[in-house]
Amino acid sequence: MQRCGKVGQTAAMATTSRPVFTLQTSPIHLGSGATAEVEPDFTGDEAWYEAYMQRHAADGVEARIVAMHTFDDSWEMWEMHPNGHEVVLCTVGRMTLHQELLDGSTRSAALDPGEYVINEPGVWHTADIESSATAIFITAGAGTEHRPR
Repeated sequence: MQRCGKVGQTAAMATTSRPVFTLQTSPIHLGSGATAEVEPDFTGDEAWYEAYMQRHAADGVEARIVAMHTFDDSWEMWEMHPNGHEVVLCTVGRMTLHQELLDGSTRSAALDPGEYVINEPGVWHTADIESSATAIFITAGAGTEHRPR
């Protein structure tokens, strides 16, 4: 097999164009059967999330959405995912994630780039942003709830 410049890349792979997407604008849906699908451009409004849930209703609570968001201000709300865990991975800046645990206690974790926290199902969480921070979220979104901070 003929090799190209990159280790493990074949000549056929080098000539095939591949679509490239930006995680901040086009989240990824991870679904049943180990599928991955590019989602329409993210708008952040409730209608986008409703359409996402309709498109992937067959995946139920096993569905995961992977998205990246940049924040310049602390969150104005709390959120909670009742049907699955959420991974919050800080990639740029610093953020402090606050959790209200199921036993009623609270905890906070300051995240630097490369560090992550897992929000367990049913745990309310919010974040404070020191100046600007970017994070990747891997979320079991079915049934997500929000409340004012």
